[in-house]
Amino acid sequence: MTDAKPNTTTASGGGVESVDRALSIVGCFQAGDHALSLTEIAARTGLYKSTILRLTVSLEKAGYLVRHQDKSFRLGPELMRLGGLYQRSLRLEDHVRPVLRQLMRESGESASFFRREGAWRICAFREDSTQAIRDHVHEGDRLPLDRGAAGHVLTRFAEKASAADFAALPLLSFGERESETGAAAVPVFSQREGLVGALTLSGPLTRFTEERVAVMMPLLRAAGHRLSETLGGHYPS
Repeated sequence: MTDAKPNTTTASGGGVESVDRALSIVGCFQAGDHALSLTEIAARTGLYKSTILRLTVSLEKAGYLVRHQDKSFRLGPELMRLGGLYQRSLRLEDHVRPVLRQLMRESGESASFFRREGAWRICAFREDSTQAIRDHVHEGDRLPLDRGAAGHVLTRFAEKASAADFAALPLLSFGERESETGAAAVPVFSQREGLVGALTLSGPLTRFTEERVAVMMPLLRAAGHRLSETLGGHYPS
């Protein structure tokens, strides 16, 4: 662990080190965390407790963190406001939601739309299956980029893809991120961004049989093609 340095210190990768440290505190929260203690934040960020306490004063003032009476911290309301602005700025929801709902109805499985954010994939939009047993992912969840069908799509199609890559769609994963979950995913392209996200169907492995996957694949591929066309992107047949 290293203690805090003056705000003007430049981080080795560029930027301001104190800002990087403050952001690491906000970023250490994970799905399912209601609140984190000072000790837990220190363990996750590698910062001294004294450094964390100084930085959290500013984060609290800005609304990024809230401190409980027991001295634990939770994420603050400013992040919800920014999250809403982020989603609205994408202008994707009006196009993506109907596709997800149709996919969920036709396949019976949960449909999600993931975007890449650095070394992670973020669930931007989600329509849960109506079946009692399903995988549990929520909008805003941050998941590994190196595991799961959506992660593979966001990695493989980030650069120019070959005809063979498109012919292999959808990409499949079985028990990679969670041992009992299967998934299938295709890329979505827009005119402005190129690869804009990954469209995914996921559910229990018990329902990802060869027969069910054979039904899901053309549904998912057609949905990816349709959504890409809507966004002005190119999706080879």
